[in-house]
Amino acid sequence: MLFTKEILLRARIILLAIVLFMLAIIGKIANLQFLEGDKWRNRAKIAQLAYKPILASRGNIYADNGALLATSLPFYTVALDPTIVSEASFQAGIALLSQKLSDFYGDASPELYRKRITHARNKKQKYIRIHKRYITYEEKKKMLQWPIFKQGKFKGGVIFEEQYKRYYPFQDLAKRVIGIHRVTHGSGLEYAFNNELKGIDGQALYQKVVGGNWKQVEESAMVRPIHGYDLETTIDINLQDVAQSSLLAVLEKTTAQNGCAIVMEVSTGAIKAMANLTRTQSGKYAETYNYAVGNQGTVEPGSIFKLVSMLAFLEETDLPLTETIDTGNGKVKFYDRWMCDVKKGGHGLITLQELFEKSSNVGTAMIIQQTFGANPQKFIDYIEQLHMHKPLGIELAGEGKPYMITPKNKMWNLVTLPWLSIGYNLQITPLQALVLYNAVANNGKMVKPMFIRNIKSANGIVQTFPTIVLKEKICSDKTLHKLQNLLEGTVERGSARCIKHSFYKIAGKTGTAEKLVNGKYTDNHLTSFAGYFPADHPRYSCIIVVDSPQGEQFRFGAEVPAPIFKDIVDRIAGKDLQGRKIINEVVPAPSNANAVNLSNTGKTDELSFLYQWLQLPIPGQLNGAEMWANLTLSPAKNHFQALKLPAPKEVPNVLHMKLRDALFLLESSGLTVAIEGTIHGHVCKQSLPPYKSIPADRQIIITLQKL
Repeated sequence: MLFTKEILLRARIILLAIVLFMLAIIGKIANLQFLEGDKWRNRAKIAQLAYKPILASRGNIYADNGALLATSLPFYTVALDPTIVSEASFQAGIALLSQKLSDFYGDASPELYRKRITHARNKKQKYIRIHKRYITYEEKKKMLQWPIFKQGKFKGGVIFEEQYKRYYPFQDLAKRVIGIHRVTHGSGLEYAFNNELKGIDGQALYQKVVGGNWKQVEESAMVRPIHGYDLETTIDINLQDVAQSSLLAVLEKTTAQNGCAIVMEVSTGAIKAMANLTRTQSGKYAETYNYAVGNQGTVEPGSIFKLVSMLAFLEETDLPLTETIDTGNGKVKFYDRWMCDVKKGGHGLITLQELFEKSSNVGTAMIIQQTFGANPQKFIDYIEQLHMHKPLGIELAGEGKPYMITPKNKMWNLVTLPWLSIGYNLQITPLQALVLYNAVANNGKMVKPMFIRNIKSANGIVQTFPTIVLKEKICSDKTLHKLQNLLEGTVERGSARCIKHSFYKIAGKTGTAEKLVNGKYTDNHLTSFAGYFPADHPRYSCIIVVDSPQGEQFRFGAEVPAPIFKDIVDRIAGKDLQGRKIINEVVPAPSNANAVNLSNTGKTDELSFLYQWLQLPIPGQLNGAEMWANLTLSPAKNHFQALKLPAPKEVPNVLHMKLRDALFLLESSGLTVAIEGTIHGHVCKQSLPPYKSIPADRQIIITLQKL
């Protein structure tokens, strides 16, 4: 009996404890609901709010003529607050809107879009994301014509959430110079000037809504972003196109591993073009690495370095270029190692001028060994005075670091100096080599390469970048004049005579170097050409480097890079009148009225160019709109006649035209052209009459003769 009473007592105690615990819970709930309800509801609301950044629009990058190289375009995602639109408007427009959305995105039926939006409206959801895909500004404008959406944000509930993305109008042109920017790394101007371009982000207040999405609230709480500054570069997009297309043509012809081309303005150091192309696994070429300035482009320069050797030698000895040196049979032994010239049997007894023009390895090494063999550090000092032992400090990130074996290095030995003199035992970037050649063109003043002219905002120029002089004078005037003669002679008579031009002089030097791979020299070669033009009044300097061209006929700088240089020069000269040497300094007046007329047919802009080039009087009609015309200059009077252009399916009139213009017009009309006579003449006859219908066989024969 006593045992039963104890059990009942314990049961009552437990029951009482449970009742008290339940009463405590009910009391706590009542307290939270009625006494502290407002407090916790406010905290919950606050927890659903957060400030999120509004990214600033990244600044634009411009070419030197104002053309856009990089810009940020707005893209949008589409969301909707379906509770805002009135019931009448919703019922009238939801069917067509659902159809429009289904047709546009193509991922769901109109019924599914209608069901989603209607369900959200019935549940009084303030935000649903229509689709994750980004749309363009033009697509946004199109959507604003749709039912419900056309009532806008405050009456229709449509929300276009903006985000900027980078766009490059010229695609791969100057791609490695423009570069990219990522959070952890990048390249080119995008990376180097990221702080200026990125601007200052703003922020806006967002509320978390159903589905885990965030909706922007109260615009009054927004801190608007400050957009980034713009960059005005030195890049000439036309010259960039010329350099890149010329380089690509030769790389494809020689199936080379990679190549680069740089065009620099002599007086300022402004980089006008910088092209870099690499052979990809598919066999195509693309701008994947900047060999012009990067570490992978830091290589042994070969014979283009002989300009440094001649500078040091001439400064040290002051010998005339007519001084002779016996190179023997083209073979010489320096201690335990033989050096050979490319020409079998050697060059024998030659002058210093010929030594450089023929690019004699033996001759160059002999004069440097004789002059600096007792004190090689003095030769190193000349190299360092030319800033070739350290980076240039350009704006682009990732500039390659030069390397050179010096007498202080453990690798220095008795044969280092002679091989150093011909461009081995040191590594530099193509841009560093160009800076030296540019200094020779610039009357001895060495300037730092520059990529940026101005940083600008909407209010004007923020910062201007002046030309920086690295060295006022790289050598004496006497030596400088000799170096200029050596470079001009190389093109006139020497290893680069294949690019000699009849209208303007080119100065430069070819280069060929065996490639060092894993400590051993291979059969692959690095070919190069560096120079400037016009030689008498230099405006541009240029360097071309082609790595590992394939084929025995493409082993040397004269066969591969030099023709690229000439092609670039020709095409630049066609765009830049000041780059051409005037071939007629004075145009004498005709002595009698029976003198032969000067007649040309072509486009007016090209005729204007031609007559300016020849320093001949230009009729005022050439300054008008671009057209095809015939222009005749005679002692008695000038005659200008605009040509009638053919209608579609009519034969053009190409009489008196040069072959290039005639082919352009005829082939543009779909005709197949056969040519008779001299290709350097004018069209004197065409087999199909002008302005008649083109026959079914589309064949035409044109006859040319010299006027």
